[in-house]
Amino acid sequence: MQIESFLVPGPLMLTPARFADLRGTFSETYNEAKFSGAVGAVRFVQDNHSLSVKQGTVRGLHFQTAPMAQGKLIRVPRGAIFDVAVDIRRASPTYGQHVCAVLSSENWQQLWVPEGFAHGFCTLEPNTEVIYKVTQFYSPADERGIAWNDPTLGIQWPDVARHPILAEKDMRYPALADIGDHFEFSAAAGD
Repeated sequence: MQIESFLVPGPLMLTPARFADLRGTFSETYNEAKFSGAVGAVRFVQDNHSLSVKQGTVRGLHFQTAPMAQGKLIRVPRGAIFDVAVDIRRASPTYGQHVCAVLSSENWQQLWVPEGFAHGFCTLEPNTEVIYKVTQFYSPADERGIAWNDPTLGIQWPDVARHPILAEKDMRYPALADIGDHFEFSAAAGD
């Protein structure tokens, strides 16, 4: 498994090896020893699977607050997404900055989004499926979000997001400047 970092520290891009023969393909999509060697001890407690029927579906930018904050390992077994993680750790040198990547069934890449980041994506193809492991259970009481199109974030969403399909809650999230303090950056902790 190839593991790469971004200019914004925290998120990682993982590319599992894929082996093909006459029968099709095989891939080890998660290996605890390799993963924890790159990010430290992480315990996943829930797997989520979403299907977005229409291209241009936007989900996010979501996060959960402590004690239910989540790290996420995202992959796309069918279709493609434009995936985004925004640093929301106060006092972080990269606060408000983001990383983005295209995850697809073709490139087989995965994005690790640690706690302290808001996450969202836009589907680039119809009938796109997204599977993600999370480090904490879903908690509606602790769920928060940022407006996906907050101009201060500078996210260059793909053209298919010009007329997005959004959930009601995603239409009501505030701008980054209005979310309050939920995560602290700690240089000593190696964030």
